[in-house]
Amino acid sequence: MIACLVLCLVPPLVAAQQSDGLRTIRFVRNPDPAPDFKLTGVDGKPVTLAGLHGKVVLLNFWATWCGPCRAEIPDLINLQNKYKDGLEILGLVVDDDDPGAVKEFVQQFRINYPVAITPGNLRLQYGGIAALPTSFVLDTEGRIVQKHEGLRDPILYEEEIRLLLGLSVDNVKVETFEDTGQIFLKNAERASELPGVDLSKLTPEQKTVALHKFNAETCTCGCTFTLAQCRIYDRNCQISETATSKVVAALLHPTAAKPDPAKSEPPAPRAPTTPPPTPGEKPRE
Repeated sequence: MIACLVLCLVPPLVAAQQSDGLRTIRFVRNPDPAPDFKLTGVDGKPVTLAGLHGKVVLLNFWATWCGPCRAEIPDLINLQNKYKDGLEILGLVVDDDDPGAVKEFVQQFRINYPVAITPGNLRLQYGGIAALPTSFVLDTEGRIVQKHEGLRDPILYEEEIRLLLGLSVDNVKVETFEDTGQIFLKNAERASELPGVDLSKLTPEQKTVALHKFNAETCTCGCTFTLAQCRIYDRNCQISETATSKVVAALLHPTAAKPDPAKSEPPAPRAPTTPPPTPGEKPRE
């Protein structure tokens, strides 16, 4: 977990640009509600999703030691100022050792939105938080419609916020996608493809069997996730990569994976058709 967190990913900063000149904004189709929580902010006030229905919410998981996290704070402050009537940013800190240092950091950067230290169980409810910063975008009904890992262009956040608030946005089009584990790992069972797993040579029936095994077997790397969830959560996990490759190989070459007992064992001797004569008995003609 710690090794994943310190990566502080910095992926591409802009939304997808199409050949027609329009940027594409993607939201989850039939989104799941965000897990609620009740935390205490560094200012002593409660931090919770309760009472935020009707507002767009940006849940920002970050750390004071994370460079990209620090870099985006001024943009988040500006967004909160600009859309304060319809937006609520919640800063969820993964630095849980020194609350005083976090409070001092908040004051130094003049952060204008609630900040609270995040317990490990809450991180797991939101998928483990494999990289920092990680932000979840909630619509006005409290449902998670997008997840962003790494430093992002604030224009992307602003366009998403405006669309969810029903405000006009120029030169963009909206697409929807099904959550197959990108948002919630529990939805990995919906996935038809997985990172680093080549299913192209399988028949449709074999692919169904493989995906079932990926979602039924637990990865032994210590993550406690299924093989499918681990491939989504940690694409660099060698254990889940090897395990899924073995499943695919076994389906492609079943005879190689399981030798035929009829060919590997010598035939049993045949029983005689006529019983041998007893001592003193004359053999039968």
